[in-house]
Amino acid sequence: MPKCDMTGKKRLVTNKVSHANNRTKSSQSPNVHKKRIFVPEMDQWVTMNLSTRAQRTIDKIGLAAFARKEGVDLKKFVN
Repeated sequence: MPKCDMTGKKRLVTNKVSHANNRTKSSQSPNVHKKRIFVPEMDQWVTMNLSTRAQRTIDKIGLAAFARKEGVDLKKFVN
């Protein structure tokens, strides 16, 4: 089960509802990819599972700033 290391996005459990109102369990997975990113503040590479929304935010404000905002310690992701 993929989970975003920065935002905590994970699988959603839903119901598929038929025309006869029969309910079947279903799930929706987040768009999570394994990425290797260089952190200039630490002068090291980190490998993380990131959602595409988190990747866009990292491109905008940087990984170190986003990690501080989310309260994530980057040292546990160092290669």
